[in-house]
Parts: sequence; C-alpha cells; structure tokens
Amino acid sequence: MRLNELSPANGSRMHRKRLGRGAGSGTGKTSGRGTKGHNSRSGGGVRPGFEGGQMPIHRRLPKRGFTNIFKKNIRIVNVRDLSKFESGDIVDEVALIHIGLIKQGSDAIKLLGHGEIKYPLTIRLNMVSKGAREKIVAAGGTVEI
Repeated sequence: MRLNELSPANGSRMHRKRLGRGAGSGTGKTSGRGTKGHNSRSGGGVRPGFEGGQMPIHRRLPKRGFTNIFKKNIRIVNVRDLSKFESGDIVDEVALIHIGLIKQGSDAIKLLGHGEIKYPLTIRLNMVSKGAREKIVAAGGTVEI
C-alpha cells in the first residue's frame, strides 16, 4: 500500500448534482426547484427562524434575567491543590498558571481552605480565606495579599 494507491471508501463521496443541463439530465429546466413560488426564485427562501408567518419561537418565549457586565471572574484554588508546589515556593498568579491550576484571564484568585498542607509556602494572591490563612501559617508559610 502506497500513498498514491489510497482512495476513499466506495459510496463515501457523492458527485455534485449538475443543475439546469437539459431535459435529459433529470434536473433540467426548473433544476429541481418545482414551478413558481418563493423558493423557485433566485435569492428565494426564508431567513433562519422563520416559521411561515407564525410567531417564531424566539419571540413567543419570555425573556428572563440579564447579564451583569460588571461581574468579576474569580478563580478558586484550594489548599489541597498546593501540593503540586515544592517546599518554600512562592505561589502567585504566574506560578498557578504555569503549573496548570488556573487559566489566564481571571480578575482575581481566591485561596480556600479545603485540604491540608504540610510544608511552608509563600502565598501572594488577591484573596485568601480565613481557614486557608490559618493552615498556611500553621505549616510555617506566609500569606501576602
């Protein structure tokens, strides 16, 4: 088997229907569009969501709520997630992105207290919960806001 001998499976590739090529072609004259009507004309057809004049579903359904444009995107990191760091490391936004715990594009990062930590770390984040702060300090680390 060589690259030049490869071909698609039988029936997987269909030929394009050639329209308007005479009566003998099977799709001559009206080219499979029928006679008269909106869809037989060039540029004919209806817009997406059109339901034949009936009130479309996107207008029948009630609209609810709103999007808060001032919403803050706060990423959450737990104390148990910090086990990926070595003892004495500095944990900040760049380090968390580098190790894969969070993605870029967050407004703030908050450290929460789920889990345990056994070795000291230096934490430099926007927000740290009271429980997380106590666990970091108890392990000998420091928290800088």
